[in-house]
Amino acid sequence: MGMGSSRRILGTLGLLSCLALSGNVPAAAAAPAPKELPRLPFTQRYQAVQHGGLVRASNSGISCRREESPQAEPCADVKRGAAGVNSDFEMFYSEVDKDPDTYNSTRAELKVPQGAKVSYARLYWGGNLRVGEQKPPEDNGRVLVAEPGGSYKEVIADTVMGHRSDAGSDAYQASADVTPLVRKGGAGMWTVSQLNIAMGHSEVGAWGGWTLVVAYEHPQEPVRRISVWDGFEGLAGRPGAGDALVELEGLDAPAGSAGKVGVVAYDGDRGTLGDSLTVTADSGRRVSLSDAENPFNDVMNSTITEFGHQTSVRQPDYMNNLGYDADVYDLSPALSGGARSLSFRFTGEGQGHFLGVLFVQTDARR
Repeated sequence: MGMGSSRRILGTLGLLSCLALSGNVPAAAAAPAPKELPRLPFTQRYQAVQHGGLVRASNSGISCRREESPQAEPCADVKRGAAGVNSDFEMFYSEVDKDPDTYNSTRAELKVPQGAKVSYARLYWGGNLRVGEQKPPEDNGRVLVAEPGGSYKEVIADTVMGHRSDAGSDAYQASADVTPLVRKGGAGMWTVSQLNIAMGHSEVGAWGGWTLVVAYEHPQEPVRRISVWDGFEGLAGRPGAGDALVELEGLDAPAGSAGKVGVVAYDGDRGTLGDSLTVTADSGRRVSLSDAENPFNDVMNSTITEFGHQTSVRQPDYMNNLGYDADVYDLSPALSGGARSLSFRFTGEGQGHFLGVLFVQTDARR
């Protein structure tokens, strides 16, 4: 379904900070779509040392509707957390906004602390364009976003997008700086719709979702180093083949520091083993990151959790998100001896998956 006439491109993100948009606002000239590349090495998008931290809101845009494989668990059980892979189901869009002009929409809570000032916010979205249907990649670079209690604004990707097409999937990730919008909208339930993802059934399966990563300042919180990295890397399922390595330098984390690390990944399957995330500090301490909902050998298991729990409100709030991961792990064990640098290593599961975002928060010396 195409977007209605009220969903025209607004052009530049800067307009979002000063206009309360509605369907009656005349559309500006369409912004050109950013370039797409099949592989984007992870690079640092944002860094700050400040009193404050990182929060995120996230949800998947598609879920199972009907079992297609005889060995598949019932769709309702999978939504509640049973093992299951997207290729075993007919997949259909999640829709929570009751808006006839949108064909998918989901919400998630952003927990910006009271009294905090948003210093940076970036929205990431992506998925598979080829399932039972083929979606046009021309729509990869735009989504609709509504702040808590607000109406939709069109957000346009502002950077090179990842886009890899092969025999089975047609995968992409896009992103945009939404700092003015999040400063205005603040904490609460954010809605994202019109993710360009395909529905239906195929051997690869449908997946897609969004994550809003937000850095904030708060005078009563510890001094922390905040880093946001992004890219678009495909991880092969063969041991040692196509591992991804991300190096964070210049940390000043004293011994006993607290920290956390968040990861966004696509097409990770719950119950398909072999994918892992390890972090090594310059002190030599190597830690395998895992928790109650993310086993050490199945970290990309279609969950949206923080420290092994679902800590924020989502609509819908499925436990198995069938190909979309946005997890936050406790990094403190890797910082017990302090750290000037951290090396993150990702390995692929049997079917492979795509990495999109890495964000890290560590205590720093005052």
